[in-house]
Amino acid sequence: MSAITAAFRDGSIVARRNVLNVQRTPGALVTGIAQPIIFVLILAFVFGGALGGADYRQFLIGGILAQTLTFNSSFTAVYLAKDLQSGLIDRLRTLPMSRVGVILGRTSSDLVTSIISIAVILTCGLAIGWRVESGPLEVLAAFALLLLFAFSTSWIGATIALTAKSVEVAQSLGLLWLFPVCFISGAFVSADMLPGPLRAFAEWNPVTAVASAVRELFGNAAPSGFTAAGGWPAENAVLYAFLCSVAIIAIFAPIAVWQYRRISRR
Repeated sequence: MSAITAAFRDGSIVARRNVLNVQRTPGALVTGIAQPIIFVLILAFVFGGALGGADYRQFLIGGILAQTLTFNSSFTAVYLAKDLQSGLIDRLRTLPMSRVGVILGRTSSDLVTSIISIAVILTCGLAIGWRVESGPLEVLAAFALLLLFAFSTSWIGATIALTAKSVEVAQSLGLLWLFPVCFISGAFVSADMLPGPLRAFAEWNPVTAVASAVRELFGNAAPSGFTAAGGWPAENAVLYAFLCSVAIIAIFAPIAVWQYRRISRR
């Protein structure tokens, strides 16, 4: 059996185990369901009136999707760290399993949480007046891009879990980078509204790219008072979001696998 085939076979087994755990402990999904609802309601009705009202709610959903899928990487960090701390990973290391497959099973199974989060956000968006203004092919492309981005950020979570020494550390590190990346972006306001260096960071931020790409694919325009962001990332949002997702996987997947092998040698 080739290494690639073994990785996918073993990854599917680990992913099935993780999905069964989610089914048996549905309370673990409470944060993944409640968090996007809270963000949608707060940003749409507490701040939305000052930012454009109904037009801002059309703009908001793309940002909430990008932000929530980025935050979901913390689930990967916490649950993989929990498996490490409980000794499950030690047992898997004694088996003739692919090193890549063990981590691939964790990152791929967490797509279930991301799919549920996407469904909750879109349902909530429809309830507050958000609508799709494009065709079915664009909508399918938006879903595919969102799942690719969710899969890529889960590798960041896996890297954090394999670096941390406990669930508590993994949870802290998993949240530490999320707030600046998600909020210094064009997820909730136009990147052009930010000053100086923050604007440059936001323009090239992958979260901005995914939010902008999803809005473009869903046909959601910015409120009239928003200044449109310029530059190559904004003009090629779909392509840049795709390239960012692929680059994140290319960088963090090898690091996570290397860390897993380093742990296995102890």
